[in-house]
Amino acid sequence: MRTLTLLIALLAAAAIAAPADAAQRRVPQGWLGATADGPLTAAQTGEWDRMTKSGVETVRVAFRWFQLQPAPGAYDLRVSDAAVAAAVARGMQILPVIEQTPGWAATRPGDLAAAPRDPATAQAFAAVLVARYGPTGSFWGEHPELPKLPIRAWQVFNEPNHSGFWSEAPYAPSYVATLRGVAAGIRTADPGATIVLAGLTNRSWLALRQLYKFGARGLFDVVALHPYTRRAEDVLKLVRFARRVMAKHGDGALPVWITELSWPAAQGRARAGRGIGIEVSAREQATLLAQALRLLARARKRDRIEKVLWYTWLSSGKGPNPFDWSGLRLQRKGGVVSTPALRVFRIAARKLEGCRKTPRDARRCA
Repeated sequence: MRTLTLLIALLAAAAIAAPADAAQRRVPQGWLGATADGPLTAAQTGEWDRMTKSGVETVRVAFRWFQLQPAPGAYDLRVSDAAVAAAVARGMQILPVIEQTPGWAATRPGDLAAAPRDPATAQAFAAVLVARYGPTGSFWGEHPELPKLPIRAWQVFNEPNHSGFWSEAPYAPSYVATLRGVAAGIRTADPGATIVLAGLTNRSWLALRQLYKFGARGLFDVVALHPYTRRAEDVLKLVRFARRVMAKHGDGALPVWITELSWPAAQGRARAGRGIGIEVSAREQATLLAQALRLLARARKRDRIEKVLWYTWLSSGKGPNPFDWSGLRLQRKGGVVSTPALRVFRIAARKLEGCRKTPRDARRCA
């Protein structure tokens, strides 16, 4: 615990505060961000500093239930404490994803993709997290050296329409039951909190239709999408498919958050394993990112696209999963290198978030 306290103090000392002039911004604060997972830890302060300098304003982090509550009534929040400290010390909004049911609470112990056996356990866990990191959370009193940026938005699990992340079949009834429990736990502890639906992938609009069929309406405030597709323009098409379903069910006014957007630069990688159809070269990854951000920014108001988060910040650059090559930064022989996509991300962030009033910056943001 002493080591964690020292780490948090160091994070606070390294805080970077560089918000753009609100009058110059083209998107709201927090619109552009990235996921922090894989090999990235809170202790890698240089990477978190680089995130901020590159324009990441929202960071999405997994709050793994099995890790944070290994047994009934037993909580170990050191990992989430460190992640929250790393983000808020740099002025970044944090979007936690509550996911991965512990064996003691799961329908199938040992399966991290299993649904909770009793939604009440998920409800209680969510309430504990809000009591720690919400507006009146104990974390802020324990760390006065950090800026108080309470977590007000919570994402409820990840890709339930993908069997790798939600193994219960059919997925909709058990996910909606879990969503109901988690939403109740969060809203009781923080009535003003935002409940973010799990990111829906593949035929996401059909998955959303199923969730409505089983009673999801009113349980969430934001629809989240993971529009993995080969073409940048199809990302926007998937947003609009989802919007039609939302409108049909009376939720046309709700916002959409893209909580994962990516093209893995795994093309030609011998170790990339079985393809998923969206692998590209590093150059194509950068081009597609630029195209997608331009399209989404233009459609932001019309389609109420309130956040766009790249998946992911740091990848291992090895292994059988194509997403091991999706990072804006890649591990290389004991070091880390930036990808061409990071330069695109950084330039896009400058354009979207505004520039300082100097001739050099004006040229760079043109």
